[in-house]
Amino acid sequence: MRLSRHFLPVLKESPTDAQIVSHKLMLRAGLVRQTAAGIYAWLPLGLRVLRKIEQIVREEQDRAGAIELLMPTLQSADLWRESGRYDAYGPEMLRIKDRHDRDMLYGPTNEEMITSIFRESARSYRDLPRTLYHIQWKFRDEVRPRFGVMRGREFLMKDAYSFDIDEAGARHSYNRMFVSYLNTYARMGLRAIPMQADTGPIGGDLSHEFIVLAPTGESDVFYHANWETSVAPGAVDFDDAETLQAIVSGAVADYAATDEKRDPAREAETGDALRQSRGIEVGHIFYFGEKYSKPMGLEVQGPDGTKLTPHMGSYGIGVSRLVGAIIEASHDEAGIIWPDSVAPYAVGLINMRADDASCAAAADDLYAKLNAAGVETLYDDRDERGGAKFATADLIGLPWQIVVGPKGIARGVVEVKRRATGEKIELSIEGAIAKVAS
Repeated sequence: MRLSRHFLPVLKESPTDAQIVSHKLMLRAGLVRQTAAGIYAWLPLGLRVLRKIEQIVREEQDRAGAIELLMPTLQSADLWRESGRYDAYGPEMLRIKDRHDRDMLYGPTNEEMITSIFRESARSYRDLPRTLYHIQWKFRDEVRPRFGVMRGREFLMKDAYSFDIDEAGARHSYNRMFVSYLNTYARMGLRAIPMQADTGPIGGDLSHEFIVLAPTGESDVFYHANWETSVAPGAVDFDDAETLQAIVSGAVADYAATDEKRDPAREAETGDALRQSRGIEVGHIFYFGEKYSKPMGLEVQGPDGTKLTPHMGSYGIGVSRLVGAIIEASHDEAGIIWPDSVAPYAVGLINMRADDASCAAAADDLYAKLNAAGVETLYDDRDERGGAKFATADLIGLPWQIVVGPKGIARGVVEVKRRATGEKIELSIEGAIAKVAS
């Protein structure tokens, strides 16, 4: 994409109402614009990042055996009355009436709806286990929306819901998702620590939050030093219950807690291995047994002909929140530093002299060759000063920058810069293409 034809409204200064780094940089880099309190339009560059994150989430859900569907944003209040949550959920749920005076709501979550869908189709234990998921926009009427997409009212979520014939099966499904989440965040260049958590309005007795370490995070986090060298599980046999349980048990055994949930006994065990940082919640998983299936009448026929009530779990990832979390974890004074896997483009190509015929021709040729090699490239072909182009490139944080200037072209070289490290090297055009394509 040529920047001269792009819609990229960057700002030189941070808006005064932006309080945290990710909010400031998302506005300055032209990723989003606020349209109402806690509600944002995703501009082209931001949308590309959002879609990259969404695809990683989707691939890891598919790899864990989950099946994608899509449920509507508006829900009937009658479903929530069946589970008993309609009056209990609180003012965060936006309640509305349609033209026929029927009670509706803009869904903050989908436990009731997925239970209703599944009970209409599942008849036998042979229909279990199943895990269904969707990626959908949601709305929670936060009393004080703030921090940009980190705590907005409208947000993109991945929700998965598991159905199993008993508690043992449900905990196995929970473990599969636990491992899937570790892989998901690792692919985005994030170190996410799972922490035992309260179940809140979702319910149940088993829950973990996944916290990304970031110096500018929203809460204090205390964790075992082992997490600083831990890696994602990678390829795991999700049907090997013993291996899964070992991974999950090993993960939670390494002490981790937010400031308000510190456990002095566990803290004493860590000794010199205790670490403190700031963190951001980017995912939450729950096992809640029959909390929804029982009151909503979900039953299947068991192997012996008796009726069984499936056990359920739910698993959420804040897809739009992850954009902010990644920026909080990866930025410097000049702007964003995108991990390769979620960057909107791989390369920022900078033509230093748009008014120089040989320089422009060389940059155009390199742009064509990068596209032919399958390298996503944002080509700054604007008639602007070099300093302004460099500032824009650093602000939007693409992993690679290739600078084409008249002096370099005369010597047959271009400058290649790695945004994360600032390292610069001169290469031939063919060498530059090979470098960024690798």
